[in-house]
Amino acid sequence: MSNFVTLAEYKEAEGLTNPKEDLRLNHIIPSVTQLVKTYCGNSLIDYYNTSKVEEFSIDWNSSLVQLTESPLRSITKVEERDTFSSPYTTLSTSDYYVDYDTDSIIRVSSSGQHKSWKRGPGSVRITYTAGYENVPADLKLAVMDLITYYLKDEHKERRNLGTASIQNQASSSQRNNVAFPDHIKRVLDLYKNY
Repeated sequence: MSNFVTLAEYKEAEGLTNPKEDLRLNHIIPSVTQLVKTYCGNSLIDYYNTSKVEEFSIDWNSSLVQLTESPLRSITKVEERDTFSSPYTTLSTSDYYVDYDTDSIIRVSSSGQHKSWKRGPGSVRITYTAGYENVPADLKLAVMDLITYYLKDEHKERRNLGTASIQNQASSSQRNNVAFPDHIKRVLDLYKNY
């Protein structure tokens, strides 16, 4: 698993020179990276150069499967099988259409019309690469803000410091929010798979 930012990048962006928080940051950075990947439903950078093999169980007549990782870079292999105990058969490129706008693979007939995938558990297997070579700048900024959010315990609504107390505002004004601050959530939602 690759992190979205390194300790050195974070410290440079925040103007930190003291190693006092390095140990804590070394725990927060991978945790925030995994949190963002889980929230987005997409690793965004892990499969840029490494192939991902994804299986799909098709329960009804469907000609489309949508890949988990995005943005889609290339399709290495598309396979289909009749039953879960039978071997996969590799399809030729004329048997499917790649929709790069939606990161989907559409099964087609020889005439180019929609055709249903084979049905059953693990009936379709696709090997592909997807993601970004480098973390997009807006996502990197949101991740750095999220690291700061946890580093400074801003996720806690009320904290006591000696005899003083700090009352943080609720994280978001948006309904059904998962408690990310609004400015961070807006960016993460741009990369989220729905």
